[in-house]
This record gives sequence, structure tokens and C-alpha cells, in this order.
Amino acid sequence: QVQLVESGGGLVQAGGSLRLSCAASGIIFSINSMTWYRQAPGKQRELVAIINSNGDTNYVDSVKGRFTISRDNAKNTVYLQMNSLKPEDTGVYYCHVRFRNYWGQGTQVTVSS
Repeated sequence: QVQLVESGGGLVQAGGSLRLSCAASGIIFSINSMTWYRQAPGKQRELVAIINSNGDTNYVDSVKGRFTISRDNAKNTVYLQMNSLKPEDTGVYYCHVRFRNYWGQGTQVTVSS
């Protein structure tokens, strides 16, 4: 049984930082590409960041230079470090196993202006 458990969301002022974590179980974590998505109120879910099994990363343009995705294969965990947060970063952030239909329950991030 695959489980993805996100944590680290919360309320932060604009310009602040948060670090999201996603702990995975039930998969061979190290061989899977992992992604973070987010969904703002009234909007479609969007891909935010990808990290491949070899450590290569990619980001949506709106977060480049502010967000960093990383992984710790020994802990089966993927992270999203979010700096210089903006109100438009507000939403529910989801961890996802790329190319497979496994999702976490989501963690709320709220950035106040």
C-alpha cells in the first residue's frame, strides 16, 4: 500500500519561508521521480516542481529562483523549500509520484500580504 504523507504547511507572511516534506512508503522511492503540485482556490492543480531519480530538477517559471525541490532517498522523503513566498503561492500542496497515480492528502500553504 502506497502512502505519501505531506507536512510543513502553514500560514506565513509574504517574503517568508516554509519547507514542505513528503514521506513515502510502499514504493521503491529511489527509482521514482517525484513531483510537487499545488491547487489554489478556484483553480486547476498545477505542477510546481519535479525531481528525477538522478536528482535533476525542473520548476514552473513562477517559482524558479524561489523554490528548491530535493530528496533524501535514505529517508524516502522529498522536500520543497519555499523562499520569498508571495500571496499567489497560496494553495494546497500535494506530493505525487511521477507517472503513477499516487498522491498525498495535501498540506495547506497560506501566504498573507
